[in-house]
Amino acid sequence: MMLRLPLAAVLLLSTSAFAAEPGKPPLTAQTSSSGGPLDPAQKKLRFDTADLALSVDPEREVINGIATLTFTTLDKTDRVVVDLDKNYTVTAVTVDGVDALSFANPEGRMTIKLVKKAAKDAKLVVKITYGGRPHTAVRAPWDGGFVWSKTPTGQPWVATAVQMEGCDLIWPCIDYPTYEPDKITLHITVPKGLKAPSNGKLVGVETLDDGRSVWNWEAAHPTLYGVALNVGPYDEVSGTYKSRFGNTIPMTYWYLPGEKAQADKLFAEFAPTLDFFESVIGPYPFADQKVGVVETPHKGMEHQTINGYGNNYAKTPWGFDDLFQHEFAHEWFANQLTAANWDDFWLHEGFAAYMQPLYGKWRSGDGVYTAMMLQARNGIQNKSPLVTGKPQSAEDVYEKQPGRGGDIYTKGSWTLHTLRNLIGDKAFFEAIKLAVYGRPDPAPGNFQPLFRTTPEFIAYVKQTSGQDLQWFFDVYLYEAALPQLIQEHKGDQLLLHWKTPNNRPFPLPIEVQVGDTVQKVAMVGGAGKLTVPADAHVIIDPMSRVLMQSDTVDAYQAWRAEQAAKGAAK
Repeated sequence: MMLRLPLAAVLLLSTSAFAAEPGKPPLTAQTSSSGGPLDPAQKKLRFDTADLALSVDPEREVINGIATLTFTTLDKTDRVVVDLDKNYTVTAVTVDGVDALSFANPEGRMTIKLVKKAAKDAKLVVKITYGGRPHTAVRAPWDGGFVWSKTPTGQPWVATAVQMEGCDLIWPCIDYPTYEPDKITLHITVPKGLKAPSNGKLVGVETLDDGRSVWNWEAAHPTLYGVALNVGPYDEVSGTYKSRFGNTIPMTYWYLPGEKAQADKLFAEFAPTLDFFESVIGPYPFADQKVGVVETPHKGMEHQTINGYGNNYAKTPWGFDDLFQHEFAHEWFANQLTAANWDDFWLHEGFAAYMQPLYGKWRSGDGVYTAMMLQARNGIQNKSPLVTGKPQSAEDVYEKQPGRGGDIYTKGSWTLHTLRNLIGDKAFFEAIKLAVYGRPDPAPGNFQPLFRTTPEFIAYVKQTSGQDLQWFFDVYLYEAALPQLIQEHKGDQLLLHWKTPNNRPFPLPIEVQVGDTVQKVAMVGGAGKLTVPADAHVIIDPMSRVLMQSDTVDAYQAWRAEQAAKGAAK
């Protein structure tokens, strides 16, 4: 049954009308970091479904909600623990229709004590009524929260982006990647004249007596940070896509009034981008819901089936909108394949980043692909490993470890580029298909979203390539520094060997061009040699197929750093 907030409840929990400052109200350490350690009581629960009735008041910059959460107990328990920003006022909590014995939320992790201890395999229905002024984003989507904005014509324009901080900035949840519910329903109440595009499938819009409207959505297996609110006076362009797999997929772009020409051009990119992913990776994972994109007052975010787009219709030399394409890649690499822990963040960003040059190749050929790869190469920092092998929060990965937040994109992409050139397209894309869908023959209806780890992907690469490549990933993922190719000339012999962090094994073959001839040096045991005439011109890795330390890139990065320092000193 749909829950709707009466207007009286909205007024009861509203605060005075004034614009919230960015970063206010402040967050606790618990709330600001998504994916941190679970409470022991949370480990005793399976999160089944969530039903959220949310009323958005753009003028007062507050929200009010009734969240009905269902859980299955994995062990007997006398409490339910959920995450919710403590800046919200919780006015009521019931469990199975009965008032909770008590509830408290001192730091953003709310403990609800049950009247009676629940047995193992019990079903619990927890209803939480809450509201107030949510945290306002400083610089969404990197520092997340609510974005309260105005359109160019002065109408309310609201969005959320909470990847770093998590779902508890919007609704009560268990803020850990693997605790996404099987289904979520949203009933979003907004003022007259505004729309509320959100996740999943639209199941109806109701108009209330006071002119407000309620937008009802239903989404299956949503990523927690991918649940998003978007409110504005949107126009929309819609169509359908006939998939190469035989199904028909609805597509919609919600955009601000006055932008029809630009919106139509962006919408024209939907079908070819979808065709690329379906031909190279596999079926669109959420075809029974929609391909959805909404214009946002922040840059963008991969909100499942309702990707945020705030790129101002920027042009690139590659002939497509790079932000739209990147966020859309996350429907496969974040929403279908979801990292089981944020330590494996590169499974989202590295793969999505690599889909961009692959799309350039698919559209325009190898020249564009190589140009895009070389452009990205200059940004790799190599200050922290991409993967530690230990549980991490999103904040740990993106902000607390030097360079890692950027390298999960660029170094992740280049690692995949090097891997593809090592094992070949067949084994490479078969491994990705297994990682994304859990089967080699995905088709609409025969797969569901999956949680993945880096070791699982490594195992799939071994399965499809027939090679144990742990040594490859040990260097590229689990070490910070890049492998260095040492060259030594002795007479007419060119001697090569790999120097790696902690002297890790690294028998990666390397191409060498001598004059007009390209040879592949096997590098058995990490070393190799070839005969080179004294007057020959030699080029190592002439097609830039291998990620390795580069004096040229290092010198360029040092120069850029010097220029930045001089600019800051002025």
